Amino acid sequence: MYVSIDFNSDEAIYLQLCNQIILGIAMEEFHEGDVLPSVRQLADNIGINMHTVNKAYTVLKQEGFVKLDRRRGAVISLDVDKIRAVEELRGNLRLMIARAICKNISREEVHELIDQIFMEYLGE
Repeated sequence: MYVSIDFNSDEAIYLQLCNQIILGIAMEEFHEGDVLPSVRQLADNIGINMHTVNKAYTVLKQEGFVKLDRRRGAVISLDVDKIRAVEELRGNLRLMIARAICKNISREEVHELIDQIFMEYLGE
């Protein structure tokens, strides 16, 4: 598992880690049932504190992307409650669209960007 952390970023390291794993799932680098590295192994590989990796795995569990198994560790599990996921997406999009409007980005430009991003993830 390749993870690149930007130690100069304002974004918390655990969030960077969460986002990279979520992107890995979307890009099909990770699949249902894949086991992520142990907390200790990933922390050592990246050069970060084990508590940071543990926090990332806990957040991913809360958001429905992984299950934490005592024997196997963090396992990709996409049993996400779709209604909850859609509502969360709606809230995120609401803010992003408000920012776009403030920057004079048109509806057509937003739709084009969304289509481009979907095509990237679907490999089209």
